[in-house]
Amino acid sequence: MAIDNTAPGRRAPPRRAGGAPRARRAAALLFAALALPGGARADLLPLWEAGAGVAVLTLPDYRGSDERRAWVLPFPYIVYRGEFLKADERRVRGLFFKSERAELDVSVNAQPPVDSGENDARRGMPDLDPVVELGPSLNLSLHRSPDRRTEVELRLPVRAAFATDFSYVDFAGWVFQPNVNVDVRDPLGYAGWKFGVLGGVLFSDRRYNQYYYAVDPAFSTPGRPAYNPAGGYAGTQVIAALSKRFPGYWIGGFARWDTLNGAVFSESPLVQTRRYFAAGIAVAWMIGESKTRVEATR
Repeated sequence: MAIDNTAPGRRAPPRRAGGAPRARRAAALLFAALALPGGARADLLPLWEAGAGVAVLTLPDYRGSDERRAWVLPFPYIVYRGEFLKADERRVRGLFFKSERAELDVSVNAQPPVDSGENDARRGMPDLDPVVELGPSLNLSLHRSPDRRTEVELRLPVRAAFATDFSYVDFAGWVFQPNVNVDVRDPLGYAGWKFGVLGGVLFSDRRYNQYYYAVDPAFSTPGRPAYNPAGGYAGTQVIAALSKRFPGYWIGGFARWDTLNGAVFSESPLVQTRRYFAAGIAVAWMIGESKTRVEATR
C-alpha cells in the first residue's frame, strides 16, 4: 500500500470502478471500532475478555456540515487487564510509559467518509475518504480520589491523520487536542456504571483543514467561492459517556457537543453550521474470556 504525500484537497484521488462500496463498508467497520468514546473495589476478573457488538450513531457528515447520517455498525469488544498494559472499551493505557502520575499511550480517532453527491455543500466536489488519526498522548493525573472512584486527567494527544479507501493512503495533516477528562465510577451510587466527561480545544494544521474545508477554483460556484484555509484553532468539543458491564454483555453511549466559533476555517463555504450535536449507543455481547484471573476494577 503506497503512501501519497500530495497535499489533500488539491486533487481527486483515483477511484476504482466498483471499489467504493467495499471500501466504504471496510471504513465503516473501522470507524465503529474507533468512534465510541467510553464500586471501585478490586475484584478477581479475567485477564482478557472478547466480544462483538453493534453501534447506532448519528453524526454530521463532517465538522461544520449541517447534514447528518445514521450509522448502524458492528464493532469488536476487547478488554485486557495486564500489569502494565490495560485496554478497555474506551482506550489503551500504559502502552509506552506509565508512572503514578503520568503515562504515555496511544490516541486514536476516526472520521467517517463523505459522499459529496449526497451533501449539498460539497456537491460536484471529490468524495472525502474516511480519516484515521493516530499518535501519542501524554496523560497527567490531576486528581485521584482515595477510593479511585473519581479521576481527573489532563490529556495532550498529538495525532497524524491519514485518509484512505484501503487501496491507497494519503497523509492528511496533524491534530492537537488538549483536554481535561473526568472519570467517575458508580456515579450517584449506581454500582457498576462508568461516567466520563471530556472537554477541550482542537488545533489542526493547514493540510488537515485543506482536506475538509478548501474549495479549489475548479470546484467553485457562485454560491461556493474558492477558499484556502490556514492552520490553527479548530474549535471546542465536550463529550459525555456512560457505560456498564453486565453479566454476558456491555452497554454504552455517548453524546458530543461541538462548536466551530472562532475556528480558522469557519468562513469556508463548506461550513454550514458552527454548532452541532452527535450521539451514539452500543451493545456488545461476550464471546470468550481468559481463565486467568487478575485483581482489577470492572
